Amino acid sequence: MTVTEVHPAAQRIDGVEEALRVAHEVAAEVAAGAVQRELDGVWPTEALALVAGSGLLSVIVPVAHGGPGLPRATAVEVLRILSAADSAVGQLLLSHFVLSAAIEGLGDQQPATGIYADILAGAQLGNATVERGTRTSQDRLTTVARRDDGTWVLNGTKYYATGTLGATWIAVAARIPDTDPAHGATVFVRPDAPGVTLNLDRWSSFGQRGTASGEVVFDNVVVDAAFVLDEGPDPDPVTAAPSVLGAFDQALHTAVDVGIARAALEDGAQFVRTKSRPWFEAGVDNAADEPHVIRRFGELTARLYALEALLERGAALVDKALAEPELTREAAAAASLNVAAAKALAQEFAVEIASGVLELAGSSATDRKHALDRHWRNVRVHSLHDPARWKYVHLGNHTLHGTKPPRLGVLL
Repeated sequence: MTVTEVHPAAQRIDGVEEALRVAHEVAAEVAAGAVQRELDGVWPTEALALVAGSGLLSVIVPVAHGGPGLPRATAVEVLRILSAADSAVGQLLLSHFVLSAAIEGLGDQQPATGIYADILAGAQLGNATVERGTRTSQDRLTTVARRDDGTWVLNGTKYYATGTLGATWIAVAARIPDTDPAHGATVFVRPDAPGVTLNLDRWSSFGQRGTASGEVVFDNVVVDAAFVLDEGPDPDPVTAAPSVLGAFDQALHTAVDVGIARAALEDGAQFVRTKSRPWFEAGVDNAADEPHVIRRFGELTARLYALEALLERGAALVDKALAEPELTREAAAAASLNVAAAKALAQEFAVEIASGVLELAGSSATDRKHALDRHWRNVRVHSLHDPARWKYVHLGNHTLHGTKPPRLGVLL
């Protein structure tokens, strides 16, 4: 079955303004069911189908492949808007945009041609990268080995497979055995291929529950050679060619956190205006008129504005770097460092905002029926994706010594 049969009416989006308009329209529908999904523990499958049919998944498909080729910043803003509506939907689609950007370098060969055609028809890409039981999160036990007939066979177990829910293609991080130095590989498989088992309900985090980021098992999955990308040895962090794929990835992660912060602030303000009782010493009739509440909301609003501005600047620098005749190390470093600053501060400010509004809303805001706690739980969990402490180290080294950040895949 082709994805075209699944999404025969995926719309086409041709401009930035249209993309943002559609994103807001879709987000309004997604947000309408977010609280009930949270209370019922329901995965956002219908919301994902809505996004797929809207055309938003194709916004950065290159013009050469029939797409609109919109700036990377457009995808970042789309993800921020969707994350404010339902952060699970935002995170589920994050890897889709990263992978859409990653395969552009393949030009007019497979798997790019086939996958881009699927995306234009509404397909979603998911990832199966990280595993349990390894020394670091970057290590891979999953293997993909060439067979005598030219096909490959994939074996392994992945966890944190965010984006697999609703995906037409899964990008699997593997290693090629008997290579020296060891070669990594990205393998594209369909979730319904023989030997693929999805155990997505094995996700037990206290936040981002709707991402279904559970387990995916690959048991002797046969893959055509065109869908196995030999990445070669890991690039040297200092001498590797410049890239902004990592900065783009981190901008998308930041967009999820900033979207949650926006939702938390707006939902918290609505609760204070309509439900919270003022403290008796304030001498006012509405909690929203308490001077201390007003001031604290002002502080949280300033933090949100700062995050949104930093994210916008970082995403714009990614596009600026890509617009140069040749991607330079200086442009890549500027994009990476600015996005790193946004991501690091989001880990602090977004969590503060999501927690702070609960303090201002009062005890009644903890009633489960309101689900206001979801914002704190979601941003606390997602913001742990990679540590802010290392981003500050790279920022400090650049300020003190002019040291450009290392090329670390999608972590900086």
